[in-house]
Amino acid sequence: MRAMILAAGRGNRLRPLTDKLPKPLIKVGKKTLIEHHIHKLARAGFESVVINTAHLGEQIRNHIGDGSKYNIAASYSDEGEQALETGGGISYALPLLGEKPLLVISADIYCAIPFVPQVKLNNKKMHLFMVETPEHNPQGDFSSAEINLKNHPDQSFTYSGIAYINPKLFIHEKRSFPLIDTIRRCINENSISAELFTGKWFDVGTGSRLHEANKYALCN
Repeated sequence: MRAMILAAGRGNRLRPLTDKLPKPLIKVGKKTLIEHHIHKLARAGFESVVINTAHLGEQIRNHIGDGSKYNIAASYSDEGEQALETGGGISYALPLLGEKPLLVISADIYCAIPFVPQVKLNNKKMHLFMVETPEHNPQGDFSSAEINLKNHPDQSFTYSGIAYINPKLFIHEKRSFPLIDTIRRCINENSISAELFTGKWFDVGTGSRLHEANKYALCN
């Protein structure tokens, strides 16, 4: 199974830090955000990862290189200066991704969600990792009924930024759009599944949340 790290975001809420540094290269603890993911992928047995880039993307390419120092093969999908959003980025990278299910990871999260290279989607097109609704997203993203979390009735959860996805979902998409559009389509088709992760999870999207993630990382 291949993996893709979505690393093209501008990181506006972390400016001015991200004016000169792409968000995936911000450190949490002793490693950059993207390195936390790459190390986990390599340890789990993934052999290759595709990284999409846009704003200051050459810094990510220069930092990660071909991935050999992490024992994984890294390739890049360069979107230019204007990112194509999360869904558009996957669609644009399809020539590098192949046709088999892949693990998609948002670069700007820090968590202990396990990466498993042998997952099968069975009759579903997407499998999401969900987390309890954090303070910054109190309404959540999806209800338990929408994503088939049957053991948690009448609750809303937040998408963690990690999912197993059938790339064929994106074959006919040639535009900039958020991944949430595709998730909604799978919900409408009843072709989605999910599981709840209850361990530590940080969306490193603002200065205060970066501070909290750093405190946790440096103590663990």
